[in-house]
Amino acid sequence: MTIADRWRAVQARVAAACAQAGRPAAEVTIVAVSKTHPAAAVREAFAAGATDFGENYAQELATKAAELADTALAGPAQPARALRWHFIGRLQRNKAKLVAGRVALVHAVDSVELAEELARRAVGTVQPILLAVNLGGEATKGGITADAAPALATALAAVAGTSLDGLMTMPPPSDDPEASRPHFDGLRALRDRLADQLGRPLPVLSMGMSHDFEVAIACGATHVRVGTAIFGSRG
Repeated sequence: MTIADRWRAVQARVAAACAQAGRPAAEVTIVAVSKTHPAAAVREAFAAGATDFGENYAQELATKAAELADTALAGPAQPARALRWHFIGRLQRNKAKLVAGRVALVHAVDSVELAEELARRAVGTVQPILLAVNLGGEATKGGITADAAPALATALAAVAGTSLDGLMTMPPPSDDPEASRPHFDGLRALRDRLADQLGRPLPVLSMGMSHDFEVAIACGATHVRVGTAIFGSRG
């Protein structure tokens, strides 16, 4: 299958999952995870209809963004579409300058210091961010515990120059997609509590990947991060 074929297959799976959950497909953004794949693969996916692309490494994102700067210009056969970048990995503060103000969303903020650095670097704009929550308790992953989330959410909401738009999580790996359901349900419940605490909406739930995004959609995901199902195995 080509990248275009796989993209259309993922779109169909998302649409089916949304229908099953009684949700409009337009509520779910597919973030095509292009890390380690060449810029040419991003171009192919964009031509097939993908708009949002996720990268895990700041330097790789900056390099691809420069190479694909013209991709926001549509061809004569279709209306203009902008390519939107998402930073989905653990971001070091000294790399924030490569990301701030250049991406639609930073998915994994887990400290006030990182949010403040993003705000400082996002000159003339407001950088949307998500609070990363490690619901699986895995030491190898970033993110904070659910117990620590209320205090950090309050602190992040106060950082001028950023906008706390929601939460993200990555469950422990499993061959069974249903094993992710408690984590997805937990993130949605936590988001609802934090929204009540802050007195404002937190509309974004970034959760679900190639193997379990249907379960994530059933649990309320607004952004699913899909790499292998679109691009194939990593290069």
